[in-house]
Amino acid sequence: MSIDPSSRIDPSAVIEEGVTIGPWCIVGPNVFIGAGSVVESHVVIRSHTRIGKNNRFFQFASVGEDPSDKKFEGEEAWLEIGDNNVFREGVTLHRGTGFGGGLTKIGSDNLLMPYVHIAHDCIVGNNTVFANNAGLSGHVEVDDWAILGGYAGVNQFVKIGAHAMIGGVTHVGQDVPAYMLVSGQPAAVRSVNTVGLSRRGFSDDAIKDLRTAFKILYRRGLSLKEALEELRAMATRCPEVLPLIASIESSTKGIQR
Repeated sequence: MSIDPSSRIDPSAVIEEGVTIGPWCIVGPNVFIGAGSVVESHVVIRSHTRIGKNNRFFQFASVGEDPSDKKFEGEEAWLEIGDNNVFREGVTLHRGTGFGGGLTKIGSDNLLMPYVHIAHDCIVGNNTVFANNAGLSGHVEVDDWAILGGYAGVNQFVKIGAHAMIGGVTHVGQDVPAYMLVSGQPAAVRSVNTVGLSRRGFSDDAIKDLRTAFKILYRRGLSLKEALEELRAMATRCPEVLPLIASIESSTKGIQR
């Protein structure tokens, strides 16, 4: 363990072996930092934050701060972070609220580039990428392997499906089904995220089937009910369609269509 003498660590904080904390950092009460994590200079970890192993926080990150929500009245609420994440300069991560369940949760193996904001009560999965200045409003869910381009913004309570991609400077106001690529002003679903799927090892046949699923959902003029019926029939031979169906059926704000 290496802690720069200029940093201030609350006596209640638990810091495991192998953690490095650079100069001029503040670690507040009820904070746990897992083994192998690196906290660069001028990082504030406010309070009530559980951090897993081998995370890296670059300078001026603000972690576990009070939520920006008028309903928050100081109740106990937490930020939970998994393993092997990278949080670049100026990232802001807020704790949950009592109204939203009391927890903001970020999984493992994520990359958050400079000045990304994750608001209160958000749930972020694993292996996601947030480019510079992307931001989540409160209560947003982002599933595994999703990518948000620079300056992308997501409204409250929206769900972003697995392997979806949001283009830069795109405002998302409705749920995005799994695998879909959304961009533009106003936002629209353009296609399947084929490049991302290919990089992650999806077979050519699976990608071809998902492109067909996209056409069923967006190009044939079917009602959502009719499209789901065709997708369910398709899933009997193409299991990759199942996450797409699940993301549509779990939508509460309506899908981007």
